[in-house]
Amino acid sequence: MTTPLSTDDEITDLDASALSEAIHARRFSCREVMEAYLARSQRLNPTFNALVSLRPDDELLAEAEACDAELARGESRGWMHGMPQAIKDLANAAGLPTTLGSPLMHDFIADEDGLMTARMKAAGCIVIGKTNVPEFGLGSHTFNEVFGTTGNAYDPGRSAGGSSGGATVALALRLLPVADGSDFMGSLRNPAAWANCFGLRPSQGRVPLWPAQDVWINQLVTEGPMGRSVRDVARLLQTQAGWSADSPLSIADEAGALEIGAAFDPRQQRIGWLGDLDAYLPMEPGILDACEHGLRRLEKLGCIVEPAARLGMAPERVWDAWLIWRRVLVASRLAPFTLKEANRSHIKPEALWEIDQAQGCTANQFLAASVTRTSFHQKMLELFQQHDFLALPTTQVWPFDASERWPREIADRTMDTYHRWMEVVIYATFAGLPCISVPVGFNDEGLPMGMQLIGRPRGDAGLLRLAAAYEGAIGDWLARRPDI
Repeated sequence: MTTPLSTDDEITDLDASALSEAIHARRFSCREVMEAYLARSQRLNPTFNALVSLRPDDELLAEAEACDAELARGESRGWMHGMPQAIKDLANAAGLPTTLGSPLMHDFIADEDGLMTARMKAAGCIVIGKTNVPEFGLGSHTFNEVFGTTGNAYDPGRSAGGSSGGATVALALRLLPVADGSDFMGSLRNPAAWANCFGLRPSQGRVPLWPAQDVWINQLVTEGPMGRSVRDVARLLQTQAGWSADSPLSIADEAGALEIGAAFDPRQQRIGWLGDLDAYLPMEPGILDACEHGLRRLEKLGCIVEPAARLGMAPERVWDAWLIWRRVLVASRLAPFTLKEANRSHIKPEALWEIDQAQGCTANQFLAASVTRTSFHQKMLELFQQHDFLALPTTQVWPFDASERWPREIADRTMDTYHRWMEVVIYATFAGLPCISVPVGFNDEGLPMGMQLIGRPRGDAGLLRLAAAYEGAIGDWLARRPDI
C-alpha cells in the first residue's frame, strides 16, 4: 500500500517550475511553501549539512506572508515569487555571512547582494541562508573548518563533490526547489553528477560575476544554475544571465535567446564521444560504462554517437597551460589573505600550495599559457566541424569517503595535485564552452554518476534542448531518490 504524500511532501516534491505554477495558481500559499521547506530542512539538514547560516524562521515566514499579500493584490515579483533559495557561500547576500568556508572570513557580513543574488531576488525568491562550500571554493569536496563536511545525498558518508556541494545536496534532498552555484574546475558539474541532478556551466560571459576583483582576465569562473529538471536549469539561467555594465565582457543577447521551447529534433545530432582521451585520463571502473549507457539513450532518440578524434593537442600541454592560468588567478584572489603571515596557519594546505606555486610566474609564462589556450580553443572549434556536441564523463571517480581530503590514486595512477583527479572537467572551462552534466545512472553501491555534454561557443540554448530531450529518456534514473 502506497502511503499518500503529506502536503509538505507534495510541495517539496515539485520542481521549481511546477512550484512556481502552483504558487501563482494559489494552490499553495507562500507561507505553506516556506513551512514545508523549513520542516524538511530541520529534519534532514543536521545529517547532511548542506545549508548553513540559516535565517530565523519567523523572519522567513513573515516574508512569505508578504509575498502572499502581494499575490492577493494581483502582484507578482516574478517566476520565483515566494520560493525559498539559499545562496552559495562564495557569493554575497545582504545581511548574511559570506564565509568562503574560511575561518578568516567567519565574521564577514555582506552589506549588499551580489549581482546573481540580486537578479534572483528580483525574480521573487526569498533567501533563507547559504549553501556550504569547500574553503575558498577550492577542491571538488565540500568541507571546511567553519561549518564542517557536507555529506552526499545518496550516502552521507561519501563526498558531495564541490565546490557547489551544499547547493546540490540541498537540491537532491528537496531542501531547495532549484539551486545556484559557480564553476571553475567543474563546481557546477561534479556535485550535480554525484546528486543525480543537472548542473550547467554557461558559456564564458553568459552570467556576469559581480562583485569581482578583476573583470578582464579572470573569466575561468562563472556562476550558473542547477536543477532537478532541465526546464528549471534553463529558467534559472535566464534569470541569472544578461549583460551588465559592471562586467564588460558579459554577453548581451536578445531576450528569448535562451528559450528551450523552440523546436528541436535530436535525430541526426552528432555526438562526439571523447571517453578517457585514449586512456590519458585514468577512470575508476564502471564510469565509462555508465556514460556509455547514457550515450545509448541518446542513440535511441536518434542521435548519432561516434568516437571523437582526440583534442588535436597533447592533453599534457593543455594541463600545463591550465595550471599556470589557475595558479595565477587563484593566487591573486587569495593574496590579500596572506598579507599577514599569521593568517597562513588558518589557510588549508591546498590553498597555500596554489599561492606558493604562483610565486615567480612571469608575464611571459602567463602569456605563453594564453597562446596555448588560444590554440586549444581553435582545436575545439575543429572538433565542432565534425560534431554538434561533445561528451565526456563528468568525474573520474565515484563519490569517495568524505573523511578523505581528495583521491590520491585512480586506477593505480598517483594524482600529483589535489585536483588532478578532476582533470576531465577542464576542457569546457578552458575553451569557454557551455557544458551540462546529465545523469547516467548508478553503480552497484547506489552512487550516482554524470556525463558532460559540451556545446558550441555560446550554444547554451541548443545544449539545453539536447539535455531536455535526453531527460525524457532517463525517467527511470531520475526517479531514483536518496534513501532518507
